[in-house]
Amino acid sequence: MNVLTILKHKGRDVETIAANCLVGDAAKTLNEKRIGTLVICGLSNTIDGIISERDIVRAVALHGPGALKGPVSDYMTSPVETCEEQDTVEILMTRMTGRRFRHLPVVKDGRLAGIVSIGDVVMQRIAEAEMMAQAMKDYIATG
Repeated sequence: MNVLTILKHKGRDVETIAANCLVGDAAKTLNEKRIGTLVICGLSNTIDGIISERDIVRAVALHGPGALKGPVSDYMTSPVETCEEQDTVEILMTRMTGRRFRHLPVVKDGRLAGIVSIGDVVMQRIAEAEMMAQAMKDYIATG
C-alpha cells in the first residue's frame, strides 16, 4: 500500500495559509478545523513551510503571548519534509516515527497534492493487517 491509496480514501484537501498570516490566526484555524497542522503555500501551490500545534506551543513558550501576533513565517518549519504518492506505508512509518513528524505533505510535480497524518498511516496498516488475517482465515477454512 502507498500514499496514493491513502489519498483515494481520505481525499486531497489540505488547509493552507500564507506566510504573512498571524500565528494567532493559525491557532484559531487549527482549532476550528480540528486539525494539527497547516501548510504554508507560496505561488503556484508550492510549499514554503508547515506550522503545527507543537510549533505554536513552542513559540508561545519561548516568546510569550506576543508570538501570537507575529507571522507564521517566524515559527514555521522550513524546508518541509514531504512524501510522494508512490511512497509506501512502511517508508512513511519509518520516516514519521524516526523524525517525530505527525504530518507529511504530499508533493506531485513540485506542488502540494495532499497530506498524510500518522493516524492515516496507522489506519492503513490496521486495514492491511485485517485483510491479511481474513485471507489467512479463508485459506485455512478452505484448505
